[in-house]
Amino acid sequence: MDEPSVSPIRETGPEGSEGPLVAALRAGDERAYETLVETYGGRLLAVARRMLHSEEDAQDAVQEAFLSAFRAIGQFDEKSRLGTWLHRIAINAALMKLRTRRRKPEQSIDDLLPRFLKDGHQADPPEDWGESAERALERAETREFVRQSIDRLPEAYRTVLLLRDIEELDTAETARLLDVSDAIVKTRLHRARQALRTLLDPYFRRGGP
Repeated sequence: MDEPSVSPIRETGPEGSEGPLVAALRAGDERAYETLVETYGGRLLAVARRMLHSEEDAQDAVQEAFLSAFRAIGQFDEKSRLGTWLHRIAINAALMKLRTRRRKPEQSIDDLLPRFLKDGHQADPPEDWGESAERALERAETREFVRQSIDRLPEAYRTVLLLRDIEELDTAETARLLDVSDAIVKTRLHRARQALRTLLDPYFRRGGP
C-alpha cells in the first residue's frame, strides 16, 4: 500500500476552524477524539513508518502519540496548528521507539561516502543526471529506490536526514529531539546527504532501473 505524501503535515482549513474541535477535545467529547484520529491518523502513521520501518512499531508509536496528545490537550497553544503539534508528538513517539529497539548491525557511513584520490579529487565524480530529480521522482519505482537508499544509511544519519529534509524540522529542533548539539546535526546531515547522493548517482546516471 502506498503511503500518503512524504511531506510534513500541513492543514488547509480556514484560520480558526480548529477551535471547536479543540474545545470539544478539552471537554472530553469522545466524538472529537474519533474525529482527531480519523483526520490525522493516516498522516501520523506515514511519519512513523518512515522512521521505524516496522508496521507494528509504527502503529504502536501512533497510538502512543495520540495518547500523549489526549493527555496534553489542555496545554495545546491554539496559536499553533493542531496538525503541526500532532506531527511533533508523533516524531517524538517514533524517536522514543527507536531508542528502545535493539540495534542491528549497520554499514559504516564511511563506506557510503564518496571516495577521494591522493590528489584530493573525487575518484568517481558525480555527473549531471539525465533528467531532473523532480521529474524522476514522479515515477513510483524511482521513489521506491530513493526510500531503499535512505534505508541503507546508518540510523543516526538516516534519522537526521528524515527530520531535516523530509519532516522539515529546523536544526535547533532536530538537535533538541535527538539530544545532540547543532554542530552534530549539521555534520550528520552533510554526511547523510553525501552518502545518499553517492547511492543515487548510478541510478540517475543511467536514467532509472
